[in-house]
Amino acid sequence: MSKHKFWGQITESLMGFTADQKYNIPNFSEQEIEIFLGNEFDEDGDEIDTPPNQTSLDAYADTFSAFLNNLPDLLLTIKAQGFERYQRLYAHYYEHEQKSGKAPLNIDTAEKHFEYMRDILHIRIEDNHTIIIPIRYQLDTEHGIEIKFENNEITSIGGIAES
Repeated sequence: MSKHKFWGQITESLMGFTADQKYNIPNFSEQEIEIFLGNEFDEDGDEIDTPPNQTSLDAYADTFSAFLNNLPDLLLTIKAQGFERYQRLYAHYYEHEQKSGKAPLNIDTAEKHFEYMRDILHIRIEDNHTIIIPIRYQLDTEHGIEIKFENNEITSIGGIAES
């Protein structure tokens, strides 16, 4: 495969093409995160078996660098929208002992809620300045959370593979 100045060696894996270089994303879990480059499937649902070219790799590096540079601001939005989703879909269960059978979690702020959504599974960078981040959501490990960014704006937040 090819090598890139930002990503290192590009290799093929079960989920598409991945960078040799892994990254720690501030404010999330302490583990280094695997980065996938490009779509996993084409528009017909077939696996993509052609590695990204140097132009695409450069664009992915620019997209990821912009994401990291804007992460402090993006983090505020991630926390706010994640908490809003929790209130809409999960709070009626987790905050009422008669429904959950357990003491309420008392998640009443975006900051408290964020503690349950810090475990990034991996990051996928696609064309058109798109980043997709699936997260192991401690309150719903079956569905998780997936956040999709386009041009450093959250365009969707939902269960994994829903965005």
